[in-house]
Order: sequence, then structure tokens, then C-alpha cells
Amino acid sequence: MKQSLAYVAVVVRDYDEAIEFYTKKLHFTLIEDTYQAEQNKRWVLIAPPGSSGTKLLLARSSKPEQETFIGNQTGGRVFLFLNTDDFWRDYNEMVSIGITFVRKPKEAPYGTVAVFEDLYGNLWDLIQLNK
Repeated sequence: MKQSLAYVAVVVRDYDEAIEFYTKKLHFTLIEDTYQAEQNKRWVLIAPPGSSGTKLLLARSSKPEQETFIGNQTGGRVFLFLNTDDFWRDYNEMVSIGITFVRKPKEAPYGTVAVFEDLYGNLWDLIQLNK
């Protein structure tokens, strides 16, 4: 048996503002943006540059109870882990364009890591694993 995670849903307030943040600030690639008329929603997939694995599905909240989870899908814990081949390149660029880091870079036994917020406040690790 072979299985893998295809998509991880991120609840967003607005498709277009989320696409702009992820593609312009984090340089993610917009893979698909298809309107689904029967559900009045869009199927929006994005992925980090050069990625061939799991994609993010940007899922606009569709009812009030979902809105409370925007930016807090994991109760304040780090939600997603963005692996990079050059931590300091990406960290310095992200700081220069105003990405908020809530935990400073540190060297850990597994690599270099810092925690940043996306546009909604979800926490991400920017991480470069040791070889």
C-alpha cells in the first residue's frame, strides 16, 4: 500500500487576498483556481516553489462558525512547516517585506528554525533541516 497527503485545507476569509499573500509574499505557485458553481465556492490550490508534494487548499469560510477558526486552526500551535534549502535567504526576504516572526531564528539539533505568522495569524515554522 502507498498513500500520501494530497492537500491540507487552510480556512481563509477571502480567496483573492489569500492568493495574493501566498503568491506575492511567500512566492507560492497558484496551481488551480476553479469556480464550482454548484457549491458557490472555488477550488484553489497553491504550493511552495519547487514543491512536488502536498498542496494547500485555500478554503473560504462558508458559515459563521468557521470564521472563528480563521488564523487559529490549531489552537495557537504551529500549524504548517515550510522547509527551505536556504533559511537565511528566505528569512531575510520575509522580514524585509513585513512578514511577522513571533519566534526568532534558532539553531536546533534538527536544523535552523523560526516561527512566522501568515496573513491570518496561523503559525508556521520556516525550517532548514540539517543534512
